[in-house]
Amino acid sequence: MSKFEKIETGIDGLYIIKPTVFSDSRGFFMEAWNERDFLDIGLNVKFVQDNHSRSTKGVLRGLHFQDPHPQGKLVRVVTGIVFDVAVDLRRDSPTFGKWFGVILSEENKKMLYIPEGFAHGFLVLSDYADFLYKATEYYCKECDAGIIWNDPDIGIDWPLKEYGIKEPILSEKDRNLPTLKEWLKSGCRR
Repeated sequence: MSKFEKIETGIDGLYIIKPTVFSDSRGFFMEAWNERDFLDIGLNVKFVQDNHSRSTKGVLRGLHFQDPHPQGKLVRVVTGIVFDVAVDLRRDSPTFGKWFGVILSEENKKMLYIPEGFAHGFLVLSDYADFLYKATEYYCKECDAGIIWNDPDIGIDWPLKEYGIKEPILSEKDRNLPTLKEWLKSGCRR
């Protein structure tokens, strides 16, 4: 029996992963990654890099991807709460340009598996959040790309008001990202 449950999201290849958590009065234990158990649930992925970021409430990171050399990611939150989003950028996909969002938190311990070909971003909903992710491809500065977080054609329903966030806190880079249409017109490499 696998220690992980794979939950469909409505976008092919994009899954919520629910780990088995063993809890008692001392705390909890869980495996966050196990190659054999991921194979058992139909995910044959090789990770080459682990990343850890900490952000404060209202920080929005994204929507990021690499073009070319896309990264698949397994993302999770170890402290705090985030609204995590993936946008399908696979041109041959019937869900091209569609998004999926999920609350990831230290409480629910859910993870999101994002295959290659997606833009990714998250909004911090708690005072701060520690966000961990495994990547299937090494970071490539020259391949760094992104789409603006509030692209009206994508229409992500970020839960800003529900969490008392007036405006997201963005990096200069993220504030100046193109829309999906602008990125496609720019002669993207993919």
